[in-house]
Amino acid sequence: MSYEPVIGLEVHVQLKTRSKMFCGCPTEFGAPPNTQTCPVCLGFPGSLPVLNETALLSALKVAHAVDCSISQQMKFHRKNYFYPDLPKNYQISQYDEPMSERGHLSIKVNGAEKTIRIKRVHLEEDAGKLIHEEGENSSLVDFNRSGMPLLEIVSEPDINSPDEAHEYLTALKLLLRYLDISDCDMEKGSLRCDANISVRKKGETSLGVKAEIKNMNSFKGVQAALEYEFKRQVKCIEDGERIIQETRLWDPDKAVTVSMRSKEEAHDYRYFPEPDLVPFTLPKDMQEAAKRSLPEFPETRKRRFIDKLGLPEYDAEVLIQDKDLSDYFEDCLKFYDKPKTVSNWIMGGISAFLNAKALRIKDIKLKVKPQALAGLFREIDSGRISGKMAKDVILEMLETGKDASKIIEEKGLAQISDGASLDKVADEVIAENKKTAEDFLKGKENALMFLVGQVMKKTKGRANPAVINEILRRKLSK
Repeated sequence: MSYEPVIGLEVHVQLKTRSKMFCGCPTEFGAPPNTQTCPVCLGFPGSLPVLNETALLSALKVAHAVDCSISQQMKFHRKNYFYPDLPKNYQISQYDEPMSERGHLSIKVNGAEKTIRIKRVHLEEDAGKLIHEEGENSSLVDFNRSGMPLLEIVSEPDINSPDEAHEYLTALKLLLRYLDISDCDMEKGSLRCDANISVRKKGETSLGVKAEIKNMNSFKGVQAALEYEFKRQVKCIEDGERIIQETRLWDPDKAVTVSMRSKEEAHDYRYFPEPDLVPFTLPKDMQEAAKRSLPEFPETRKRRFIDKLGLPEYDAEVLIQDKDLSDYFEDCLKFYDKPKTVSNWIMGGISAFLNAKALRIKDIKLKVKPQALAGLFREIDSGRISGKMAKDVILEMLETGKDASKIIEEKGLAQISDGASLDKVADEVIAENKKTAEDFLKGKENALMFLVGQVMKKTKGRANPAVINEILRRKLSK
């Protein structure tokens, strides 16, 4: 195609704090409507906001993580607009002096690395939530969300495809989870994204007229909305129509964007300094504390898993996509120092169980502690159970929280490795399968595997395959 999209993303992240941005109201999700409010977050006359220190520290961590330049002075503004879910008729945000700006985030698309510049990272408060009940002619409003601490992360228009937008959001979400400043749960609304998109001919540098898309509740939704909007704008241009700067809503049921209103500019909000929050200088020690608290980042961890632990790149990539999963993996290594074995089981049986039950590793790590999983591996190494048996044992461990040794004992799963016991079974199998035994003596190796299978059948899978293999070879070679 002769056109390309130019995309910038605005990501709003609800910070993981116990109280709201400027008041002491709790931030618990799912509380009854309008039970987590006070005069401050409802904007009663005479009420005064006080900045949440934890929210500020979280914002500083993000700013450092994306290599932003930190402002020395903090300044808040009132962003004025009327909407039923905004009780004060203004939102406390930041305007001409954001907390931080000029950062970047690297992404990989189709194996190629690209740097997306970040324009600004700043703090603000959230609005309430309108509830539109089906079949009703009125809407309800819940102010529990009003005043929740938000971090807005605004990218430059450096994204040139819906795929790049998806990768940027995925990388940003992963980073935020590693920083542990938000649960980033889009279903709860703690991570939301608006997209600005325009089109231009390939090779041009000027920007076209943009549309802002809202109401996208998943990364795949963002990708689909951008794909549709790109095609819509290209068609408008080719049909000789004028692109209008506007806000559009994504309709996931019809898979289209629909016009909502004309796009506001900054002057439409009549920003002015927040008189109840005086500007202040960010303490150096607070900035340094935020920087020191930064964790190992996903890509750094991945490189260490490959270089230091010897994991294949695929394993390392899968593990680092979930910080809790990576932590669990490393905790297991403290009790069983075989990285590839641990990785195989976490990515295999454990992940399959979690996916089937729609659980995360944090939901089961207290049931199956790292030392308990290491205990299962030692049972395999000792020959007490086979790897095949262990698959059943790990499922029982995940369901009940019992130790591997207890499950093996209760279910009678211990392998039979006693030569005397297996000698008798081997004799029976050879006697019952004389032709197969003769085939083995004629050089047919597969015949031995059949005999091993028959022994396993007679012992209900409990015979040690290595031991019975050795016994059969010895008996047949006489």
